[in-house]
Amino acid sequence: MLVAERIMVTSTENINLLTILGHAIDSGTLNRAREMLNHLSPPDIAHELETAPPKYRHVLWELIEHKNSGAVLQELSDDIQVEFLNQMNGSEVASLTAGLDVDDVVDILQQLPGQVVSEALQSMSMQDRLRVESVLTYDEETAGGMMDTEVITVRADISLDAVLRYLRRHQEIPDVTDNLFVVNRKDKFLGLLPLGKLLTSSPTAMVEDVMDTAVQPIHVNLTDSDVAQLFQRQDLVSAPVVDDENHLLGRITIDDVVDVIIEDADQSLLAMGGLTNGEDTFGSISRTAPRRAVWLGVNLVTAILASTAISLFEATLDKVVALAILMPIVASMGGVAGSQTLTLVIRGMALGQVERGNIGWLLSKEFAVGALNGLLWAVVMGCVVSLWFGDWNMALIIGLAMAINITSAALAGTLLPVLLRAMSIDPALAGSVILTTITDIVGFVSFLGLATWLLT
Repeated sequence: MLVAERIMVTSTENINLLTILGHAIDSGTLNRAREMLNHLSPPDIAHELETAPPKYRHVLWELIEHKNSGAVLQELSDDIQVEFLNQMNGSEVASLTAGLDVDDVVDILQQLPGQVVSEALQSMSMQDRLRVESVLTYDEETAGGMMDTEVITVRADISLDAVLRYLRRHQEIPDVTDNLFVVNRKDKFLGLLPLGKLLTSSPTAMVEDVMDTAVQPIHVNLTDSDVAQLFQRQDLVSAPVVDDENHLLGRITIDDVVDVIIEDADQSLLAMGGLTNGEDTFGSISRTAPRRAVWLGVNLVTAILASTAISLFEATLDKVVALAILMPIVASMGGVAGSQTLTLVIRGMALGQVERGNIGWLLSKEFAVGALNGLLWAVVMGCVVSLWFGDWNMALIIGLAMAINITSAALAGTLLPVLLRAMSIDPALAGSVILTTITDIVGFVSFLGLATWLLT
């Protein structure tokens, strides 16, 4: 009963933390807020920071105990990390990140200007500095940028009993350790020694007799998205990272892969709205407004292009008012059909399913789906318009235009991501804007063009 009551109180405190903090700021007493905040785990503290408005966020940060600050910082989004890091010098950053895993330290340092990074490195111990520098040389979106250099290695020609004695000399082993890495005297990767086999096999057995040599290590330059797909396909918990000569450089663990998966999903979702990765929900107006203004400007240009297409048929619109009423329907149906295909193809690319060898089949499939849906809704809308306006010519016009636009939208939704990726442009960021322009222009031109042909 006491445990349940404590859990309920803790949950209530979490929910009311910002309210209590507001009252504490007004009254000048922050002790209760400090106690509540530091009672939480680092991920929960980071959540409170990210959900707090800017005027509370910096007060919350100052209330965090120094021993928790580094662990909290690594849990924050990029925008908020930068917000706090910009107020620190190199020695403060080094002190904050002491005790964190190398890959987490690197993630934080990559948010800083070069001069501050140099100062932070100089403030670290020689061992920590060498480890961090070795990872900093790799792009952050590769296996090298993700890896942790803290690994436990053993030789193949020793007994399992010797391995166990070796492990007992360590005060602790790295988190998420499910395997030991077997290397030769030149540190070249040979295989894995699963902890399960180490504990269940005879102590007199040799490492080479029980180790797993079938595992394929991850190359240091493999992209983080490919690493995530590899972990998903093979159900990995950790994996070795090697260079061109098969030297063991470090390891990647499932917690780092989960971060990549969440970041990629977050980036794709934000990109659909023209927003940058790590966008702060409660960010300042001065930072948020310019970012959104860029894509609003791009959208305005595309809208003007669509309006220009309409203006070419001004004479036809003047004669038939019904065209102006029905025109948005054609563009809207094409936009939805195109978005469905675009989303599917971008998702397939993210999962590594869309390749050069199957694009032709995918294009044929989406063309067929678009044509069938186009014909279906062309017939439905044609019947609706004939009853609405009593004009079979108008019904034929909107039916044909809708079939053309839905089919074109399916083709565009398939080809656009492929072409954009070939040009090294993020399909999630630019695809929706370009697709909307295409479906609007094709819809308006086909609808008004047919109207000009059949009604004048």
